Amino acid sequence: MEGVESNGAQGGTTPRTSKRDRRIFWAGVFILVSNCFQYTAYFGVSTNLVNYFKDRLHQGSKAAANGVTNWQGTSSITPLVAAFIADAFLGRYWTISLFLLISVLAYVVLAVSAAAALHAASFYAGLYLLSLGGALQPVLSSFGADQFDESDERGRQSSFFNWFYMSINVGSLVGGTVLVWVQSSVSWGLGYAIPALFCVLGVAAFLAGTATYRRHQPPGGSPLTRVAQVVVAAVRKCGVEVPDDASALHECADGDDGMSAILGSRRLAHTDQFRFLDKAAVETAGDKALPSPWRLCTVTQVEELKCVLRLLPVWASGIIFAAAYTQMTTTFILQGDTLDPRIGSFRVPAAVLSVFDTLSVMLWVPLYDRVVVPLARRATGHERGFTQLARMGVGLVVLTAAMLAAGTLEVARRRVVARGGFYDSHTGAGGDGEYLPLSIFWQVPQYVVVGASEVFTFIGQMEFFYDQAPDAMRSLCSGLSITSFALGNYASSALVAVVARATARDGRDGWIPDDINRGHLDDFFWLLAMLCFGNFGVYLLIARWYKYKKTVD
Repeated sequence: MEGVESNGAQGGTTPRTSKRDRRIFWAGVFILVSNCFQYTAYFGVSTNLVNYFKDRLHQGSKAAANGVTNWQGTSSITPLVAAFIADAFLGRYWTISLFLLISVLAYVVLAVSAAAALHAASFYAGLYLLSLGGALQPVLSSFGADQFDESDERGRQSSFFNWFYMSINVGSLVGGTVLVWVQSSVSWGLGYAIPALFCVLGVAAFLAGTATYRRHQPPGGSPLTRVAQVVVAAVRKCGVEVPDDASALHECADGDDGMSAILGSRRLAHTDQFRFLDKAAVETAGDKALPSPWRLCTVTQVEELKCVLRLLPVWASGIIFAAAYTQMTTTFILQGDTLDPRIGSFRVPAAVLSVFDTLSVMLWVPLYDRVVVPLARRATGHERGFTQLARMGVGLVVLTAAMLAAGTLEVARRRVVARGGFYDSHTGAGGDGEYLPLSIFWQVPQYVVVGASEVFTFIGQMEFFYDQAPDAMRSLCSGLSITSFALGNYASSALVAVVARATARDGRDGWIPDDINRGHLDDFFWLLAMLCFGNFGVYLLIARWYKYKKTVD
């Protein structure tokens, strides 16, 4: 994270500021280390999961791909559960502690199931328990960002998101290479026992930093109840006119510190969008006689709902992005399984190539922070170089290029298949050991481009949804951003199923058969590229419409 900011009359650092900065630094270290250990465990399971389904559970290519995307989709929805509990009831610290313990249990179940070759039901039980216990990214990232004072530490807070995503990718690097190698070359049992150990280390690291965590956002009560109150109050007053002067709308008057009636939440400035909802803040004679939160809401409470509504179109644009991104753990691996993985006597499992995505992210994070942002700042005059919306939009375009790269390689791969007559030779992993005479490392460009798209879109999403969320809904809105990834996984599963069925009629093999040498995976990648490009066009309209959140202070 960025260096200590100076303070004091002589430009020095006061003892109080120095002590505060040391606490923030160590709080960040404990959070990042815990996150890194947790994601080492997570990627140790998820990266090679498609091959576990094929090799140990004896599933076909389509069933294995859909099994992975369905699980990843579920794992992207369950963060909403953790986020809701954190914002409404427990606060972020205690929610993180609880769900970390659940994740330990999940990894133990997976390790025992893999080592003892238990029934598939036990493996699925551990897998979906992990989807619940591992649902901490929005809560943990929000908790880390909470450590910074937004009045004078926004730059360091923004830097934290970059380092947070970097810690995820360090975990991906270890889990997606070393642990995948253990699973492929030693045993699945040991390959799943090691993630359990990393999970325990992650719990220990987070708890060890308890004394350094200085800022705890108090739970503000159920955000769903507050949203429902606004909707009900607005409907009840559908015949009431909204005054032209926004200052006439109801707001709390609890001092001049800028805080609202919602615990720990600042007052939000009124906006003109979704004016129907303003009716909920119009005070009538009946409200004075019988005050009720289901009849009269504050401007801040109304603006909370408006913030969420403004986020939804941006959230929806992430669904197609996620559907294309998830190919890295499904069709990219199926493609790589047929290619030559040999370097001398050593064989590189197809799933390990995701390391190039991780290395790309680790290269692009400092490059973006130290080179791209300063250049963009000089060109645009914006303090961040790009607006958060512009940053995410760049990532949408870059991912389109990744799908084009994958499709181009598939065209070349199919030509090799045709020339060598490999249609029925069952090449690659799970076959008879025979591979196409085309190196697996031709897949590297598509992984590298996917990594670049992550730095722009995924980190941009984390910061955007945290920054634009109401104070008392930051975990929930951060979790909302991840659910677009969930729906993207489900969309990918549906797309695979529809494409496979639609293209396999009348005795044809279709685009994605079990033996992809007889398929047309290139056409599937072209389809994804077109969807990504169309999604970017819609996103441009959303970005022009969006209005950034403003607080009263």
